[in-house]
Amino acid sequence: MSVVGYRAKNHPQQVAARGARSEVDDRSTPREIFGPLNDRFRFTLDACATAENAKCERYWTIADDGLSRPWTGERVWCNPPYSHPNLHRWLNKAWAEWNRGAELIVMLVPANRTEQDWWQRLVEPGRDRSGPLHTEFLPGRIRFLAPGRTVIRPNERPPFGCCLLIWGSP
Repeated sequence: MSVVGYRAKNHPQQVAARGARSEVDDRSTPREIFGPLNDRFRFTLDACATAENAKCERYWTIADDGLSRPWTGERVWCNPPYSHPNLHRWLNKAWAEWNRGAELIVMLVPANRTEQDWWQRLVEPGRDRSGPLHTEFLPGRIRFLAPGRTVIRPNERPPFGCCLLIWGSP
C-alpha cells in the first residue's frame, strides 16, 4: 500500500529550516555497522564525511561539497545530515548521479520519516519494484559517534531506526 499524496503535518523540529546542527548532523557511522556493508558493497567513495569520520580512503567534506561533485563510476557510501532540507538535497543528488552512471549508491537514512515529502516523492514511488532503488530496514537503533568523541556514551541512540537506500544490485 502506498501513501503517495498523503499530506502529513510534521513536528517543527523535523522540518524547521534552521540549517545543519553539527551536534546532530555530524554523526559518524560506527565501524561495526559500516564494516559489513563495505565488505558487501566495496565502496570507493564516502560522499558526505569529515576527516574524522570518513569511512573510505576517498571522501568529500563539506568544503569539498559532495553535492556538486560527480559520482560517475563510483561505489558510493553516504550518511547524509538528517536535518531539513538536507535529506531532500542528498536524495535528489543520489537519483541524479544514479542516472548519470554511478555504479552503486548506498545511503543511510532515518526509517521513521516515511510520511515526509522526501520519502514520499523520492523513495516510495520506485522502491523495491522493478527499478534500481531497494530498501533495507536495519534492526534496532544505531549508536552514532558524536563529533570529537572516541567512544559512544550510553543513551546516545537517536529516537529512530535507520534504513539503507540502495541504488544498484543489493
